[in-house]
Amino acid sequence: MDIRELNGKTVLVFGSGISGEAAGSLLLAEGAEVVIYDGNEKLDAAKIGEKVLGGAAPAEGAELRIVLGEFPEELLERIDLTVISPGVPTDLPVVEKMKEKGIPVWGEIELAYQAGKGEVLAVTGTNGKTTTTTLLGEIMKNARESVFVVGNIGNPYTSIALETREDSVIVAEMSSFQLETVHTFCPKVSAVLNITPDHLNRHHTMEAYIAAKKRIAENQTADEICVLNYEDEVLREFGENLKAQVLYFSSRRKLERGVYLEDGMIICQMDEKVPVCRTDELQILGTHNYENAMAAAAMAYAYGVPMETIRKTLREFKGVEHRIEFVAEKNGVAYYNDSKGTNPDAAIRGIQAMNRPTVLIGGGYDKDSSYDEWIQAFDGKVKKLVLLGATREKIAECAEKNGFHEIVMADSFEEAFEKCVESAQPGDAVLLSPACASWGMFKNYEERGDKFKELVKQL
Repeated sequence: MDIRELNGKTVLVFGSGISGEAAGSLLLAEGAEVVIYDGNEKLDAAKIGEKVLGGAAPAEGAELRIVLGEFPEELLERIDLTVISPGVPTDLPVVEKMKEKGIPVWGEIELAYQAGKGEVLAVTGTNGKTTTTTLLGEIMKNARESVFVVGNIGNPYTSIALETREDSVIVAEMSSFQLETVHTFCPKVSAVLNITPDHLNRHHTMEAYIAAKKRIAENQTADEICVLNYEDEVLREFGENLKAQVLYFSSRRKLERGVYLEDGMIICQMDEKVPVCRTDELQILGTHNYENAMAAAAMAYAYGVPMETIRKTLREFKGVEHRIEFVAEKNGVAYYNDSKGTNPDAAIRGIQAMNRPTVLIGGGYDKDSSYDEWIQAFDGKVKKLVLLGATREKIAECAEKNGFHEIVMADSFEEAFEKCVESAQPGDAVLLSPACASWGMFKNYEERGDKFKELVKQL
């Protein structure tokens, strides 16, 4: 099935979040009969309907129905296609039944890709996706007229698909959840920044998680380009088996072809050696951010953006909210919001960026992560660890095992913050970099970061 066949067909949208609402609007515009389903019976069906109908104008004859609570089995006999939201696991029994019945299961990205026009530049990886996507988006906005930044960054691709033109450039941040359900999706330039353990509660095995990430390049041919981190062993091996042209970046060694760091200068080596900019000219801190800058520069240059535009944008880019974001200095203590550090590897980068003794807030929702490497990365910098959320006992046990004993428990986010303020001396830093997702306490990491900033401002 493809997008041209949807008129008059019954399409189930599984999940009523922002992705589901945007997908529902697009499907109605394409003339489909849309059923939005969500297992949460406490949601307000009228409000969901309002949001869906408030998107693109529905085609004549298109219909909308909202179903909440238990899934009605008879629906399986009527639906021609399912569009599944990223937050819905693809191994749910009802989704497995759909596959058995031969009902195609698309993700919101696949729907948008088929409905939209233009070319896609897509970024995935465990960490650095948002910074790289935002930076690449800024470069493209300085180089092209019609640019959209979408995906896991919080702006559903389906919400803008019908506005795209043949000359549009869509810069997309892609999560493993979104990549699980692509079929024809084929970016002009893709990038995988790194792969470390994350979301194992959803993917169950590291192999399944890696397989989902690799799908970003599965439809690419020799006409397309895939940018990979040479220092990631999984990705180096992946690059050897791709149909796409592979371009590497490296923060540790000189490359014959690619983008690399040499004596504090980012170098782009393609047909000739071109200096990009010095790392001390960047406004974003840390080696991981130099890697993000190299990946964005490699993608833009491979796409044909002039180096002067890339260079100027890199120097002006101030970073991303909630990612090692300096909030304020109060009473001689610097406060940093790294709420986007939602897994141990991302949180390690937060600690590495600190240049003073640090009081750290950690803990939250349990994604079945291992915390040993995170604790080991404290490396004398972290003077106190304040823990909260579902993972606090697990992390405390891990810290003790690794020889770190300066641990304080908190029952609420406000209490955790108060304990940090009590512990921090002038010259110290307080860092929110939890190594866990925010679910259970907050709607998302943005809400958690905003709360932290609000508490800092009240000091």
